[in-house]
Amino acid sequence: MRTTLALLRASHLAPTLAVTTVVAVLTVVAGLEPGTGAVLVTAVLAGQLSVGWSNDLLDAERDARVGRTDKPVATGELPRALVRRALAVVLAVCAVASLAAGLLSGLVHLVLGVGSGWAYNLGLKRTVWSFAPYTVAFGSLPVLVWLALDPGRLPPGWMVAAGSLLGLGAHLLNVLPDLDDDAATGVRGLPHRLGGRVSALCALGCLVGATAVIVLGPGGPTPPWAWAAGGAAVVLAAAALRAGGRAPFRAAMVLALVDVAMLAVR
Repeated sequence: MRTTLALLRASHLAPTLAVTTVVAVLTVVAGLEPGTGAVLVTAVLAGQLSVGWSNDLLDAERDARVGRTDKPVATGELPRALVRRALAVVLAVCAVASLAAGLLSGLVHLVLGVGSGWAYNLGLKRTVWSFAPYTVAFGSLPVLVWLALDPGRLPPGWMVAAGSLLGLGAHLLNVLPDLDDDAATGVRGLPHRLGGRVSALCALGCLVGATAVIVLGPGGPTPPWAWAAGGAAVVLAAAALRAGGRAPFRAAMVLALVDVAMLAVR
């Protein structure tokens, strides 16, 4: 049980479940056949587990140097050999399930989704291009779902744009708590170069932009609730900017949740 819990902690469980849940909702929104949807969700879950475990495995020495007690691989609580075996299993499941959901959908998931996550872990996180894997991977989520339809087709462009903006905002938010630890070990991605406050403000801007795309993007008349949600997003962002401190970060987290919910409904 302790090993299982340690594996879950090392998987970056919250973002893993968040991305998997978004894809599960999109399969319903797209009208994907339930069996295909289940296979696709399995592929995404396995892919996200591989990204989380590889992140902790590759960063184990760095995490140990800065005393990250929340990282079971770095502390030795979780044997590295076990993580490698778990990685082999989920990568195999991810590859098989991705291609079983459809060749084009599977290739998009493996290359743009999982591949982007691994590219980030393997080195892009240390460069000014650290934002690219998040932007590409999140933008590809509607694509892999719609390509799994029979016949496959591309999703509306506004969904891809909103996903990409959400991904960029997520990257900026995800790195903020670790800026000092990262700097101490030589990691200098885009948020580190921008600084904490600017990164929080940029994350807010990305998420407000995503809200605007979700409100205005779909065809037909915009329902009153969408206009209200868009207006509330602008008011929340403005209030957070005025308050300063940690307010922009907290507001961005709220906006990210609202945007995901609106994306599914719209």
